[in-house]
Amino acid sequence: MFWYHAQTKHSWESVRSRPNYLEWEKQPVPFKIYNDFLSMTKLDDANPLHRFIYRIGGITAKKVYPGMEYYLRTIPSAGALYPVEFYFQAREVEGFEDGIYHFDVRNSAVKLLHRLGVEEGVEVYFEDTRQIRGFLFLLSTVCYRSSWKYKKRAFRYCLLDCGHAHGTLEASAWLNDYAATIRYRFDKEALNEAFGFGEREFFLSAAVVGAPTQTRSSYLDLKLPDINPPYEREPVIEKAYHDSLQLQGCRVQNRYEPFTFDKARFEEVIYQRRSIREFHGETISASMLKAILEHLRRPILSDCDEKVSIYYVVNRVEGVKQGLWLEGKLLREGDFSQKAGYLCLEQRLGSESAVTFFLTTDSANYQAAYQKAGHIGHRLYLVSEYLGLGCSGIGAYYDDETAAFLQTDEMILYALAVGR
Repeated sequence: MFWYHAQTKHSWESVRSRPNYLEWEKQPVPFKIYNDFLSMTKLDDANPLHRFIYRIGGITAKKVYPGMEYYLRTIPSAGALYPVEFYFQAREVEGFEDGIYHFDVRNSAVKLLHRLGVEEGVEVYFEDTRQIRGFLFLLSTVCYRSSWKYKKRAFRYCLLDCGHAHGTLEASAWLNDYAATIRYRFDKEALNEAFGFGEREFFLSAAVVGAPTQTRSSYLDLKLPDINPPYEREPVIEKAYHDSLQLQGCRVQNRYEPFTFDKARFEEVIYQRRSIREFHGETISASMLKAILEHLRRPILSDCDEKVSIYYVVNRVEGVKQGLWLEGKLLREGDFSQKAGYLCLEQRLGSESAVTFFLTTDSANYQAAYQKAGHIGHRLYLVSEYLGLGCSGIGAYYDDETAAFLQTDEMILYALAVGR
């Protein structure tokens, strides 16, 4: 087990003896704003490519409370803190000058940070240096946005949020008849330096929405300034990031199965998606659970596809036995709804749901496996919404007790609850 995962476990005792106290005067801003850029393009909903970009992380609602406001976006985030930033390289894309851009979410715009020369490209930092005709997305995290609230455990949430971003990219790409391939195999530290991140921000993964050409990138003359505001460093997270960078034994997944949703309805789902706050203990149909599981099992295009096991506790599904299931097989029969709720830090979401999921792995590639769990979680959000159900991701659970209940030695990555 990766040392960081072991060090950041929750237990009944730990959540009571080490409670988090928020310092509101240090609350981070959930947006990065570049004031020095070459050009800015406001995203136009009538433009299919602009809409494609907006769907991956755009604002869908704003809530205002006395003394504060926060935004809801197409991507979920633990605590609505949104530590993920989106950059992309566009090459030979209609309406975009060849260059490197930042998605300025707050202003619903993209800003050109660097124009590409003929032989330039971020591909120079990838194992495959062939230039991509199309989009090459780069996903980073500003971990302080999450560690401000979740302390050392925040790196887990940053990885999950980045995985959810993979899910929004996959969904948005499909609506434009594209496919998105997740990439982990590139020199993240060199790109961190080129983008001026220091220890304030770092890249976690990339996604290709395009096709390789026969030309290879040979350099990238990029030196951006560090514009992130001051923050409190979290040495444990910084060490966990660097210690988990090296990949080993990656398996490439090239098999693609496009979604089969009605596109107009699915686009509405992307904008309507919310994290449900409570369930009413209602039953769902067996056909709904079958559709959910089929959707979750679809292969994810990736250059480092890690195995993530999908356990689930059936609480209220018509025609399906109550109990603990794994990949369609009933492991133990019984009513474990109260147990599921207890494991999710005693939240009723886990006990009042129709189904509560637990995602696990024994992968040595911690970053890739954790982000895949977030990706699967995002698929669960979307298919649940499409079926008229609610979904809530739960990043806090009693780690060892959950593993004991599942009877597994694997790391617990994520819990999610689905129901009405």
